[in-house]
Amino acid sequence: MKPLVTLSLLLALPLLSLSADDAKEKARKQERATAKLPPCAACTALVQSFEKGMERTARGKFEGGDADWEERNQVSGYASSEVRFVEIEEELCKDVERGEQQCHQNHQEWEDDLEEWWRLTDRDQRPLRQWLCVEQLKVCCPEGTYGPDCKECRVKDAQGRICSGNGKCKGAGTRKGNGKCSCDDGYKGDMCQDCDIGHYQSYQDDEKKLCSKCYKGCQTHCTGAGPKACIDCKPGYLMSPEEGCTDIDECVLEKPCQGNKFCVNSEGSYRCSPCSDACRGCDGRGPDRCTDCADGYRRGGKDGKTCVGAEEPGKLLTLSNTRYFTYAALCFVACILLQRSVALAGALGLVIALYISVSEYFLRNAPEL
Repeated sequence: MKPLVTLSLLLALPLLSLSADDAKEKARKQERATAKLPPCAACTALVQSFEKGMERTARGKFEGGDADWEERNQVSGYASSEVRFVEIEEELCKDVERGEQQCHQNHQEWEDDLEEWWRLTDRDQRPLRQWLCVEQLKVCCPEGTYGPDCKECRVKDAQGRICSGNGKCKGAGTRKGNGKCSCDDGYKGDMCQDCDIGHYQSYQDDEKKLCSKCYKGCQTHCTGAGPKACIDCKPGYLMSPEEGCTDIDECVLEKPCQGNKFCVNSEGSYRCSPCSDACRGCDGRGPDRCTDCADGYRRGGKDGKTCVGAEEPGKLLTLSNTRYFTYAALCFVACILLQRSVALAGALGLVIALYISVSEYFLRNAPEL
């Protein structure tokens, strides 16, 4: 690879990677912004954004301007003023993680309702979500209720805890669901009172049962923590009487990778990665791990074991000769400029010297692609 091309690739690769990452992040942001939330979740998102705006505009000392005028001339002051309401609306929905566009549309549709709540004299005792989402729009239910008629969740244990404290009733807080238990991760049963597959009971008292996750190598159940507690093992693991479920090194036992690839073991599995272009078979990454050299390569390098590009002896236009011809041509150009301007020739000479130094350093020290 010619030095100029090599340097260009080195400079371009980070930019290309950055550009690709930027494009992916932009796509993710667009996807989050255009996401459509269910009615109750959409209303809750708008309420949460409005409440954050109230926190942002909660002033301890008034800073003059319109707010200062309203504080002096209105009975309610800035805290309940139109100025503050407008300040909240200006930033509304901008902090919503998912469904920002939907939030803006809902704001336009529900702005009159927000203004009506803002004018309530007892709004401190009437939470916005309850007033807007539950009472006015009827898209949500109070906590602990579910369904179109906001029925009370009745799946409670002897202590009165919904789903034994290990889940929630389906549809709670919304106008949907059937009121049955939706268990947290690790729990199962009508009342979420049992440990699910892949979990074990790590603690229990008169009030609570705690289920913890089994070791990652366990296939189904386990009796406790660690690989020795597994009842059986997942594929990629082997049951050992002394150590329990241990990882199988498929790369050693099975040698699964064929062709010009080498095996990399991972926990419970493996992957096949391509060898260097300099290799015909390898046992690892890089031209120094070749079992044999590919056509056009030979053993060489500092250790004598690395597969490097083989140049035909006696051939005039070898890679090295081409490089040296390039250096010589650049120096010749500098000599021509010297007859017209010493300063210009000197500046070009410094650039040429830097270019040669960087090129040679890279060619001697960079790994083979």
